[in-house]
Amino acid sequence: MAARRILTIEDDPAIRRGIVDALTFAGYDVLETGHGTDGADWAVHREYDLLLLDLVLPGTSGLDILQRVRQVRPTTPVIILTARGDERDRVDGLRKGADDYVVKPFGVKELLARVEAVLRRSPERPTDVALVPLPEACIDFARREVRLHDGSRCELSEKEAELLRYLVQHRGRAISRDELLGNVWRISPQGVSTRTIDMHIARLREKMQDDPAEPRIIMTVRGKGYMFAATGEPAA
Repeated sequence: MAARRILTIEDDPAIRRGIVDALTFAGYDVLETGHGTDGADWAVHREYDLLLLDLVLPGTSGLDILQRVRQVRPTTPVIILTARGDERDRVDGLRKGADDYVVKPFGVKELLARVEAVLRRSPERPTDVALVPLPEACIDFARREVRLHDGSRCELSEKEAELLRYLVQHRGRAISRDELLGNVWRISPQGVSTRTIDMHIARLREKMQDDPAEPRIIMTVRGKGYMFAATGEPAA
């Protein structure tokens, strides 16, 4: 099973380093940043299982980030990390949607215990996939190929397979190009052309014999992005 991913937004380098080291040693995959502006972008567009969030940040405040996260990711667990220990700040964070609240300074064991407890109460991220049947083919992620019903095979590049896997794991939901850049290419969408995504989608459609004029597998959702069709029905 893939390691759970934790996004850590903390501006103090020493505290952030300690958190990242502790989480990594405990077996978690960690994304980290010390700036509120980058943190706000990552919190919305990156894929992760839990957010550790400082309140006082340069650029964008932790509470503003929390509000944005709750608008687009209402079920993603959030633990606030802050030196503010009075009751009003704790209540404010919890009312804005935080799942837990840890006051600095805190011990590593306490933090890990709270992370484990919050993750236990939260739904798992989309499960992995191995074989996916299609109208005219089958995707084999283990072999990284598309097997057509006539017996022919088309190999998938590493990035094509990663992109297709992400779409399949979120089937039935329109995925924006920004989200794909953040979670598949792992780069910020700011100032980056999304043409590369469109080219990868075109190649995937060709390999899966998905007619781009009337796709049944990877549908284009106007104004939103792309969606892996859960039923395989033609796009409207």
